[in-house]
Amino acid sequence: MPSYGRVRDGVPVDPGTYDYRRAARDALHFSKLVDRFVQNLRRVAGFDVQYFATVEPQKRLAPHVHMAARGTLPRAEIRQIVAATYHQVWWPAADQVVYEGDHLPVWAARPGRADGGAYADGQDGDYVDPVSGEVLPTWADALDELDGAEDAEPVHVLRFGTQADVKGVLAGSKDADQCVRYLAKYLTKSLGGQVGPDEVARRAHAARLVEALRWEPCCPECPNWLRYGVQPKDATPGMVPGRCRRKAHKPEHLGYSGRRVLVSRKWSNKTLGEHKRDRRAWVLEMLGIADEPTASEPGRFEWSPIPDGDPDLGSRAMRTLREVARAQQRRRLLREQQARAGDESPPGAG
Repeated sequence: MPSYGRVRDGVPVDPGTYDYRRAARDALHFSKLVDRFVQNLRRVAGFDVQYFATVEPQKRLAPHVHMAARGTLPRAEIRQIVAATYHQVWWPAADQVVYEGDHLPVWAARPGRADGGAYADGQDGDYVDPVSGEVLPTWADALDELDGAEDAEPVHVLRFGTQADVKGVLAGSKDADQCVRYLAKYLTKSLGGQVGPDEVARRAHAARLVEALRWEPCCPECPNWLRYGVQPKDATPGMVPGRCRRKAHKPEHLGYSGRRVLVSRKWSNKTLGEHKRDRRAWVLEMLGIADEPTASEPGRFEWSPIPDGDPDLGSRAMRTLREVARAQQRRRLLREQQARAGDESPPGAG
């Protein structure tokens, strides 16, 4: 992403001038910018480019993407695609605060329709001004007003920054192995786990970003729209600005609400079911357990109802504890096998 202000060691030199609002909005919509980049890449390449990518935060906590793509394209051309890629967010304005503190919109139920049917937008009530009782514009009304305005502009525009590292890698080479390890290591990392407990300045920087994210609308259904005088899409009673429960507002996600791992459908030529069976086979092999037919295979089990109180069934609490014990045993065996495999690795293997 582009710069939001000078940083040193991942911390803004001047937090007062650092553009936290822009950083928050870029993080919220970063996944859409990546999708647009892939679309542009495929259009320029002229073929269905296949890719595997992971998203992580930089030291300054702004998101960036690592991507491996099949095919050959000039590096200068890829940089041109990066520079030309942008995404516009056509949402109602969210810059001027209308309601805050104790002065918040109030939910008012709608009168029933004469024909007994539901309203077109599916809502059974509206949020109204706490003083005048005037109904706030619905999400559909706000979009219609935006469409009809001649001077309308997007509420936010995303672009990539100037830094783009492009490298050509041959399959089977040492560089290819390094790239695979580099991409795979992010599969188990969390976005918010990049700040250590003893990094006071970076923790303060992360707190400022989370506070900016707290009030930014993350989607059309976000309660934060009430803060700016618009009813969220599919509004329901009990919505309060600043209390959206979606993951984009949680500190461990730093505003990014998309998938951490981005894989095109034809990257591995396997279905999700085939990937699931591969993972199951790997775990069973690590545990030294022979693979068996799954419960979905015909003839594997015979199903019959068991009445309550059957002495062979046991209580629900006992059955739950038994399953928990089995799961703990499987995990313990897997950790032991993983530790054993690590001890048997040749010197220097990582």
